[in-house]
Amino acid sequence: MSDNSDIEEEEQGPNLGEYEGERNDKDERHGYGKATLPNGDTYEGMYENGKRHGQGTYRFKNGARYIGEYMKNKKHGYGTFIYPDGSKYEGNWVEDQRCGQGKYFYINADTYEGEWRDHKRHGQGVYTYAETGTKYTGTWKEGKREGAGDLIHANHKYVGQWKEDRPEGKGKYVFDIGCEQHGEYIPVEQVKDDKGGEEEEQQAVIIPKWKAGVVTAITLAPEPDEEEEEEKKEEGEKPAETTEATEGAVEGGEEQAPAAETTEGEGAEGEAEAAPAEGAGEEAEKPAAEEGEQKAAEEGQEEAGGEAAADAPESSEQAPATEEEPAAEGGEATDGAAEEQAEDAAPAEEEAAAD
Repeated sequence: MSDNSDIEEEEQGPNLGEYEGERNDKDERHGYGKATLPNGDTYEGMYENGKRHGQGTYRFKNGARYIGEYMKNKKHGYGTFIYPDGSKYEGNWVEDQRCGQGKYFYINADTYEGEWRDHKRHGQGVYTYAETGTKYTGTWKEGKREGAGDLIHANHKYVGQWKEDRPEGKGKYVFDIGCEQHGEYIPVEQVKDDKGGEEEEQQAVIIPKWKAGVVTAITLAPEPDEEEEEEKKEEGEKPAETTEATEGAVEGGEEQAPAAETTEGEGAEGEAEAAPAEGAGEEAEKPAAEEGEQKAAEEGQEEAGGEAAADAPESSEQAPATEEEPAAEGGEATDGAAEEQAEDAAPAEEEAAAD
């Protein structure tokens, strides 16, 4: 279902439909009142100078209803809209449009919580797929993913840039097994196979293709509290080390070397917004992640991955593009081990030279 609706609230006139309630000196509906409109809709709430204004409840004949704030006959402020199919929006409205902060509950139990503009997801927001738990958190533009965003799965996530609702440009896959693969998504144009006939023009679609790069270990930054505690600990140890070194020099006549310091590193009225369909690549990703965990456990140093299509949420206007999960390249862990052995050997040579 699209975001545009053919069903609108009936405009309010001074004598439109049946009305029971307060009026002003001009005989306009003013204050609290109840109205039954000619199209079968009903409204109960506040009026001002003949228009819905303030808190009220509007019930559509198709079963939809809005409970919230009005300003001059338009939904404006905070309100809840329940659509005929059971989906629901709770949040801010501007001039009859979903705008500002709000949360949409889709009929398939998916949710979107974040910023809206002109009835579309726009700004920062989080879309959650109820069936798999996959989440997209990042930037949206006119209902589509655009800019920086993370697609988070159960045991890995993709972090990168998005364009026109698909990943494009540099990014990385971060795996829970302790590695991350860098690379980039390159847009590739493919001709869509149209069964309508040879005479019809074939449509070209853009498919994102993953170009795998280097695989590295995940580097975790220490928490701020841990850094402060470590600094305090080091500051407390320095005077003691200095005292011991001074006493040793006086008693033994030899200069003591200082201890080395170490650091640890929607729709308009009456019609619901369409829920984005999750991509079909979720099942393909799971074997890749499990295979990576098994290789890491057996070999200890080898990073693993697999090719798969990543899920991509879909806007209400366009189907999502699929992603390919990167295949981790072997040999990176071996090279890293060699570097670590070389680093371990360097301190030993220095100690021997000192002796």
